[in-house]
Amino acid sequence: MIIQSLLDTDLYKFTMMQVVLHHFPAARVEYRFKCRNPGVDLARFAGQIREEVRSLCQLRFKDAELAYLRSLRFIKSDFIDFLGIFQLNEKYINIIPRPSGELEIRIEGPWLHTILFEIPVLAIVNEVYFRNTQPKPDLSQGRRRLEEKVALLQVDGLSDLKIADYGTRRRFSKEWHEEVLRTLTARLGAVTSSATGAQARPDGKPAQLAGTSNVLFAMKLGLIPLGTMAHEYLQACQGLGPRLRDSQVYGFEMWAREYRGDLGIALSDVYGMSAFLRDFDMYFCKLFDGARHDSGDPFQWGERMIAHYVANRVDPRTKTLIFSDALTVPRTIELYQQFRGRCQLAFGIGTNLTNDLGYEPLQIVIKMVRCNDQPVAKLSDTPSKNMCEDERYLAYLRQVFDIVQPASS
Repeated sequence: MIIQSLLDTDLYKFTMMQVVLHHFPAARVEYRFKCRNPGVDLARFAGQIREEVRSLCQLRFKDAELAYLRSLRFIKSDFIDFLGIFQLNEKYINIIPRPSGELEIRIEGPWLHTILFEIPVLAIVNEVYFRNTQPKPDLSQGRRRLEEKVALLQVDGLSDLKIADYGTRRRFSKEWHEEVLRTLTARLGAVTSSATGAQARPDGKPAQLAGTSNVLFAMKLGLIPLGTMAHEYLQACQGLGPRLRDSQVYGFEMWAREYRGDLGIALSDVYGMSAFLRDFDMYFCKLFDGARHDSGDPFQWGERMIAHYVANRVDPRTKTLIFSDALTVPRTIELYQQFRGRCQLAFGIGTNLTNDLGYEPLQIVIKMVRCNDQPVAKLSDTPSKNMCEDERYLAYLRQVFDIVQPASS
């Protein structure tokens, strides 16, 4: 089966899940699947996807996996105890093929018991699709493209540029994902920490693979697991108690209450950059280690973040800007060259690393659309990334956060 471990997911699922356990254990949510590629018939694979999900729901965390999670400094012992009895439940997910060729996937239930569906289900959809449409994949083409990326990163003057793998959800296959990580580790070297046994570059130059968001491969390959929060966390805060206008501030404050300064990267685009900067005041500028970009023009975003830190009397060179929106290696290099020396930098590359074999990748997402029986949404700086079933709620959200943005869901 495609997913053979519940660790085969992104780290931020566990960091968010721990917050849910400790602060929002009764929250109920709903997620919806969306494929942004026009004309792709996923409905014909519904049976295979359903079987893979059934297998996913049989998995339990192994003792070695729990021990690995326990070794992470920010994971608490009661959360590990909960994971020790955790199992995904098939009753919370419905997979429905439509005559149009669209595939409907709806996940509904307690947030605590559904949060781990997203990443493995997306990986399942991807791999089922590609093993049917490309039964004999051109791996040599993928390896050639990967070598071209490595060569670009090894150019003189870029030795301090570090990339991370963010590609679990849209990978071509689990096997290809592992090969990519092994190749990058061997060719670029992997950043080490006291908790890992990762390899440095044999030529003595600084290692350029910062780590991976995938917890299973971090454990298996001795890489650093990376991740903090995703959009769903700040979206859910729209339905978790405070007035809507305060939901972003509430989300950051609850995060800080849980992690006490650790995992301090704030996601900036749930309500757009301008609304983020209004809420991300001097207190948050000093409290959080940095911010992550995931929509809109990254160069403008970086300049605005640096100016915002300066305006709040914070030295931007002490803060980290993470870029993670549809990055390619050439775009990463351009961003590095513009911002190097002006702040700390990190780059998370997803699809372009783990699904670049010459075939058009699927642009698929699973997004939270309701929390505690009310709509939730994001209003990112790329309107096509918005996802909400209630246009009236989107309009209300724009009004509350004083956002000028063309309607798009």
